[in-house]
Amino acid sequence: MPRPLARVLTLLELLQSGGIRTVSELADRLNVDERTVRRYAQQLVDLDVPVESVRGRYGGYRLAPGYRLPPLMLSDDEALAVLLGLAAGRRSGPTATTDTARETAAAKIRRVLPERLRRRLDAVLGSLAFTDPPGTAAAAPEPAVLLPMADAVHHHRPISIRYTAGDGRRSERTLHPYGIVAHSGRWYVTAADLPTGADRTFRLDRITGARILPGSFEPPVGIDPAERVLTGLATVPYRHEVALRIQGTAEQIHTRLPPGVAVVTEPPSSGRADPGAEGWCRVELRVDRLDWLPAVLASLDRPFVIEGPDELHGLVEAFAERLAAFARRSPPPP
Repeated sequence: MPRPLARVLTLLELLQSGGIRTVSELADRLNVDERTVRRYAQQLVDLDVPVESVRGRYGGYRLAPGYRLPPLMLSDDEALAVLLGLAAGRRSGPTATTDTARETAAAKIRRVLPERLRRRLDAVLGSLAFTDPPGTAAAAPEPAVLLPMADAVHHHRPISIRYTAGDGRRSERTLHPYGIVAHSGRWYVTAADLPTGADRTFRLDRITGARILPGSFEPPVGIDPAERVLTGLATVPYRHEVALRIQGTAEQIHTRLPPGVAVVTEPPSSGRADPGAEGWCRVELRVDRLDWLPAVLASLDRPFVIEGPDELHGLVEAFAERLAAFARRSPPPP
């Protein structure tokens, strides 16, 4: 937005707060001279904004009594998209200036929204967790699914959904949802799946027909929806179950095997049955293919032991032999 236009809008915002604002006060707030303030006020008058000039010792400018800007007209989808964008933006390397701008922008939007929509959007923001590093964006799911799901999470209400699994199978389920999580470009809900009695993770883009049901439930104490989603993704059944021991901390291991891929268990800090296991984490993951793992283990550059499967031993040895052969090669002739 061009700076003069931004200052004209800031002047309007100041005048809307009520009372008479002196020219010198406005000049200080806008960081311009008094002549420029008068020009900005005239621009507002030209736009049919009833700015009144008050003469005298304590004179200045004010808005005509009773004047208010028309309400901001946003559809449910538009308001949801804007506020989710502002919420995600708080995580992308914030500065004091951008933080303040996002907070004031969100406050202005919420102030002019209908009460019904404001409550629903507050429920979304209150039930949402991010697992990705700052700067990673996830496309927002359909409001027809996200809004009732967030209401159910916020008010601890059961919800009925129609769900299409990854293999195309369709089912109708009743959930007790605990939280909504944005992870790796997708949105998930972690919930108790009443037909099976198990805790499950469901992708929101595979849900249709979300409908809140009567009644309420009590969620487990101290639940962490983000952790549950990551653990659920890391333990989904796949073709291969891999078990490793890697010397290092969970934080170091997660730099190459993120929580959504691997479950890392650190050794207890005291009372170890095997003193030789000091500093060795157990790593478990389920994968459809093993061929990418040798390169990842090499990039960790930490001692490791393969507990299974046996096939992985051969893949790591072959990868090491290829690297050694590459290292022994002479440069090609010019």
